[in-house]
Amino acid sequence: MNAKFNQAGSQSLTIIKWLTFLMFMMFAMTTDAVGVIIPEVMKQFNLSMTAAGLMHYTPMIAIALAGVLLGFLSDKFGRKFTIILGLAIFAVNSYLYITSNTFGFILSLMAIGGLAIGVFKTGALALIGDICKSTKEHTSTMNTVEGFFAVGAIIGPFIVTYFLSKGVDWKWLYVVAGTLCIVLIIMATMVEYPKTIKTTEEPINLRGTLAMMKDPYAMGFSVGAFFYVAVECAIYVWMPTLISGYHGSAIFIATYALSIFFILRAVGRFIGAWLMSRFNWSMVLSIFSFLILLCFLGSVIGGIGMAVILLPLSGLFMSVIYPTINSKGISCFPKAQHGSVAGVILFFTAAGAALGPLAMGAVSDAFGHNAKYGFILATVFAALLFAGVLVNLIFNPTQQRLLKLDKSEY
Repeated sequence: MNAKFNQAGSQSLTIIKWLTFLMFMMFAMTTDAVGVIIPEVMKQFNLSMTAAGLMHYTPMIAIALAGVLLGFLSDKFGRKFTIILGLAIFAVNSYLYITSNTFGFILSLMAIGGLAIGVFKTGALALIGDICKSTKEHTSTMNTVEGFFAVGAIIGPFIVTYFLSKGVDWKWLYVVAGTLCIVLIIMATMVEYPKTIKTTEEPINLRGTLAMMKDPYAMGFSVGAFFYVAVECAIYVWMPTLISGYHGSAIFIATYALSIFFILRAVGRFIGAWLMSRFNWSMVLSIFSFLILLCFLGSVIGGIGMAVILLPLSGLFMSVIYPTINSKGISCFPKAQHGSVAGVILFFTAAGAALGPLAMGAVSDAFGHNAKYGFILATVFAALLFAGVLVNLIFNPTQQRLLKLDKSEY
């Protein structure tokens, strides 16, 4: 593998890493700004909350479908081609927002954008394996990558809020994202990528991707990703509703609860990169998922007064969970299949982002439109996540497979 790194060159490797970091930051700017955009679209087109909610669900469903149906592209046609293809579609699609004047057109653009994200994200996730020297470094790098995603999740809503305060339409966020895409495409075309050597006879096509859903490792990590994302989305979709009636002494924290959550998640992911390079990943996951469960339990039992403190704090503990689950799930397969397995995990990730908040909303409505009951469901999700990582810690089912792939792939 060292020969491959020398071939690509240290300069190319640095550019590839920054390309990956910025890609994740760029698409987080758009996906995580939807919560700020929805109220503006509701006013513009006189929409109900249910209809406006499609702005969240549509791109998530599109990302999920792209992950499972197109995840194999980077394994079959190469990381470079797939990343440039996804970025090009996303860039053109982003500029088209300026011409959108109907809600249906906006939803169509969000669906196409979601498909594009699914394409370049699976290519980027597969590329991470190509530039790492071990499965441990893969996990550490993935935490850094997701740290940049978390930064993008802060920047996007800030840009929209700033634009609106100056009388600028929210659609210009997509012009910013599209322009950043052009820069990333230029970077992607100029850099030399490490070669991915095929060490498996498994077919690289849609059928091969679907066959992965029978693999216990792929499904185990995918289900873990589903429950984690369902828990995370509970915060940024429904926490503002839960604490909206708070008038206690922590009013400052309540006012900026979502921003505090995103900041702690971003900081925690860079800390997570350091933790994962030094400590046992299974133990770190178990401790952090238990702390998440405590935050949700405390919020449900202690009421809004506790929720105002504990739910934003949970962002610090959530930080390492998803990138580590994603990394270890991908690392359990040969590099020639990293795009396909990344697509499978991405499918369950996006499904969790869509179905988790939807189920919480339905439960809350069933119990008198009270968000507390939705968070009881989210606490169940957190408990299932903790149970899964605890089983992984006790039985360590991936140890031999990761050791074997460390020797053969890295």
